[in-house]
Amino acid sequence: MPVEIESKHIGGQVVVLRHPAFEDERGFFVEAFRADHFRDIGLPDRFLQDNHSGSRRGVLRGLHFQHDAPLAKLMRVTVGRAFLVAADIRKGSPTLGRWYGREVDAAERLQVFAPPWFARGFCALSEFTEIQYKCTAVYNPRGEREIRWNDPDLGIDWPVSEPILSAKDARAGSLADWLARPEADRFGP
Repeated sequence: MPVEIESKHIGGQVVVLRHPAFEDERGFFVEAFRADHFRDIGLPDRFLQDNHSGSRRGVLRGLHFQHDAPLAKLMRVTVGRAFLVAADIRKGSPTLGRWYGREVDAAERLQVFAPPWFARGFCALSEFTEIQYKCTAVYNPRGEREIRWNDPDLGIDWPVSEPILSAKDARAGSLADWLARPEADRFGP
């Protein structure tokens, strides 16, 4: 059963995928990634790193991106519920500053694909939430940047007002800070 595109957002850049499941009295089975199906719908078919994150309710991770070795992310909730976000941060983009956010429950088996030139993040909404995401490049700490979760230039409507943040995310810069950096001129398609 091939993956289905449920919807596209921000000029077709952010894609929500639905994976049909085989279910019976034992439980379910889903093909979460199959290269030929992804290639057929125009998404990357080569991922170089898989990440798995666990967070308690109220933890917000993001907004993260990598400008040196930019990477796309294919995100899914495997336990609990989360609010997944992707924001266009490409200097000169007609959709600069636009964001897409969606509450996703593990039972829905949805995935959200965000291209390399978008900042991504999520907020855990259940007692404990697990997110798994595939990346099209390997992690490069020297090329990683963050944008403040509550940047007014983005205006993301997060479902929490006082999230639990890492020290790195608490001191993240603004979208304007990023756009003023020389790297921003080279970031994007």
